[in-house]
Amino acid sequence: MEVGVFFFILIGFAAINIAYYIFLSKVGFSQIDEPLGDSHKAVSVIICSKNEQENLKILIPKLLKQNHSNFELILINDASHDDTRYVIEEFMTQDKRIKMVHVVNNENFWGNKKYALTLGIKKAVNDSLIFIDADCVPNSNEWLAIMTRHLTIEKSIVLGYGGYQNVKKSLLNALIRFETGFTAIQYFSYAMRGNPYMGVGRNLAYTATQFYKVGGFISHMKVLGGDDDLFVNQVATYENTAVSLNEASFTYSMPKTSWPAWWNQKKRHVNTANHYKKSHKLLLGFFYLTQIGFLISSVLALVFDNNWMILSVIIILRYLVFWIVVGKGLARFRESDIIIIIPFLEILLVGTQFALFIENILHPPKQWK
Repeated sequence: MEVGVFFFILIGFAAINIAYYIFLSKVGFSQIDEPLGDSHKAVSVIICSKNEQENLKILIPKLLKQNHSNFELILINDASHDDTRYVIEEFMTQDKRIKMVHVVNNENFWGNKKYALTLGIKKAVNDSLIFIDADCVPNSNEWLAIMTRHLTIEKSIVLGYGGYQNVKKSLLNALIRFETGFTAIQYFSYAMRGNPYMGVGRNLAYTATQFYKVGGFISHMKVLGGDDDLFVNQVATYENTAVSLNEASFTYSMPKTSWPAWWNQKKRHVNTANHYKKSHKLLLGFFYLTQIGFLISSVLALVFDNNWMILSVIIILRYLVFWIVVGKGLARFRESDIIIIIPFLEILLVGTQFALFIENILHPPKQWK
């Protein structure tokens, strides 16, 4: 039986994809081990807010109800144009655990979230710092206690999951939740296998000692974004990094509801990835190229090769492994409803990521929000 070159190319890409998905199986198939640290050690919860008056009215009461006996809230008003400052001040009169940092734009750091966060970290009185975005909410009243418990003598960084709320009958929402879940499956698995490379500011913890040890954000202060993933990429190691897979420790926020708004958000995220360590860029970039290679070679092989039976088996096997591994990971992150359509979402995501990469080269983003 004669076979063409596309047949062997497809086998190569499929084999690499399958091996990579097996590597990512840590998230979906691992048992959740609860840390042994102190769940009520003193912590500072830091929230950077820019024009978030309505979201803070939802978030702050939920934080104040956390099952934790020793924490403070550092609320950063990052040069807001709305009533964010006055909302914070009103809550301050109701609870002494709340402190505010009022940021006035600095000409050297105009619109830079890292500058605002640095001022917030300096305001904190505790060494243990836990971060959540203003538009997020904890999944339970145990969020703070669980994230705190992971911070031990050995572990100075904790990666948490920050997901998005489910909006029914929305393709954009399904894509956002797939991209968020799949990205989490990757960075959690890398961390669990000893090579952490990123985290998200929607749910992240680290110590002030760790922050000051590397000079804070100074090495990438001029890079738009990256207060979370670039910092983790810089300082995280197998020895100092923990992950929290407990559902009660997740956070969720409302996703963008329009394609242009989501597009602009992702442009900032893609821009920061260019500043990862070379080893991480190579690993992630190589896998992305093999995804594209598999999709293209599948089409070419089916068109130009007559071995449809064998080709179909290869393609089905690759997607079966993808479905099982990614599906198990998404189920752990409470995204089970989109599992049935993830092959379609993968194709859509690969296409949009390529378009984002091109647009970022032509029109790089200017400010974090």
